[in-house]
Amino acid sequence: MKNPALLKKVAKLETINDQLAAELHYLEHLARALGFAEGLKTLKAAALEMLDAEHKKEAKKAEKDWDSTQ
Repeated sequence: MKNPALLKKVAKLETINDQLAAELHYLEHLARALGFAEGLKTLKAAALEMLDAEHKKEAKKAEKDWDSTQ
């Protein structure tokens, strides 16, 4: 792989990968510092649970509103 354009692209991708890995590591650290025992894994689970609860709440409200129009 001696093509200069390809080498430049590979170098750019390696830089981006390094930046993303550092950011992910920092987010993992922040999540654990906030009390999420397994870091991003438990943060993600909590976020999904909150979104699911909100979705169910909205669905219940919509059903109630629908029933009141009938």
